[in-house]
Amino acid sequence: MKFLLTLLMSLCLCGAVLAKDAAPLAEDAVVEQRLTAIAEELRCLVCQNESLASSRAELAQDLRREVRGLIKEGKTDAEVKDFLVSRYGDFVLYRPQVKPMNYLLWGGPFILLFAGLFALMRHLRRRSQAVPELPLTAEEKKRAEALLKDTQP
Repeated sequence: MKFLLTLLMSLCLCGAVLAKDAAPLAEDAVVEQRLTAIAEELRCLVCQNESLASSRAELAQDLRREVRGLIKEGKTDAEVKDFLVSRYGDFVLYRPQVKPMNYLLWGGPFILLFAGLFALMRHLRRRSQAVPELPLTAEEKKRAEALLKDTQP
């Protein structure tokens, strides 16, 4: 029994060994507000579908620390974003800027939509022209009427 109690106590203490230090509270509320606003517009490079503000990855924590330092240096929001874009590319932005390099990214879906509509219209037009509408002969009309009379109750 003593063995089980000792084992249970040692398992309970293992959690304390693996615990990390708590993150320090915000030193300056204004800096933290700006950090949160900027980090919401940036993509976590590890998670890729999370904003930098909501990511728990270590790289995201490092980037938030870097952004916090840039804010404390007096950089504007645009300068902070430009710094991160120059370092990590446009991928770090959730809403990439519209510029010649990524016109295809912004216009590609519309180009594909119009190309699909054009192809559909062309196909439908060809199909309607390919099948000529021929009138029924008298014999065919009689057979159709006979078939319809047979199926009606």
